[in-house]
Amino acid sequence: MRIFLSGGRGMVGRNSREHPLAKQHDIIAPVRPELDLLNFAEVKKSMKDAKPEVVVHTAGRVGGIIANMNAQGDFLIENFEMGKNLVMAAKELGVKKFINLGSSCIYPKTAPNPLKEESMLSGKFEPTNEGYGLAKMAVLKLCEFLSAQDKSLQYKTLIPPNLFGRYDNFDAVTSHFPAGVIRKIHQAVQAKKTSVELWGDGTARRELMSAHDLAGAIWFALDHLAQLPPVVNVGVNHDITILEYYQAAAEVIGFTGEWQFLLDKPVGMKQKIMDSQFFHQLGFKPTKSLRDGIKDSYDYFLTI
Repeated sequence: MRIFLSGGRGMVGRNSREHPLAKQHDIIAPVRPELDLLNFAEVKKSMKDAKPEVVVHTAGRVGGIIANMNAQGDFLIENFEMGKNLVMAAKELGVKKFINLGSSCIYPKTAPNPLKEESMLSGKFEPTNEGYGLAKMAVLKLCEFLSAQDKSLQYKTLIPPNLFGRYDNFDAVTSHFPAGVIRKIHQAVQAKKTSVELWGDGTARRELMSAHDLAGAIWFALDHLAQLPPVVNVGVNHDITILEYYQAAAEVIGFTGEWQFLLDKPVGMKQKIMDSQFFHQLGFKPTKSLRDGIKDSYDYFLTI
């Protein structure tokens, strides 16, 4: 198929383009200097020129807890505008298939784990990423409403868990915690430090998925689009503690020191694991272990 891919230079976009299943498609992935996703006229013209059969939306403004807390409004408006512009351009140009990438941040702070799609909007968002969560929810609902209004449209949203892997963002301020931990432990090894700071007590639990496996999930979803509900979790169906992630990263990087627990720092939700049984029963299987995913991420970090 001819596919218009947003976010082609991001972690998910680059992994999607490199995935073996991508070879069967003709992928057009305009990058930021070529296309401003916040400009609807530019988005529509670029999409019209590309003439895609499918749009895959992986672009977004993303970041860790501090980045989100410091710019809630920017995260809300930019992520909503990007998604809205792509969805509406696709609809106006007659593109019938759309894969929208959501986020587990859409789930309420108090929703029971494992998180099920029906628990969306049953409570308040996690405060540390409320702006981002609201934006993702609005675009998700736009896809759902348009598909309900026009039965010829298959605009589906995939909800992944926390991501890590090749092409991650390792910036000290804007990185998510998996990349931030790798950078922090690497720097500790280089400086011969005997301890590394860990926010919280390490018991918060997260579901982690390699960007390579999410790329596989996207191409798998495209082959099963008609069978998917409007919104579907695409996780790995198991979680680990934050401390376990630190320990696994330490093994890969070669850190043998101790952890300094900062109990006054924000840690977000106590647990966040999704119920992805439907997607797995359809036939999808992740291929990357936690250690292999960390190694992919760390090997890439060493090249930048």
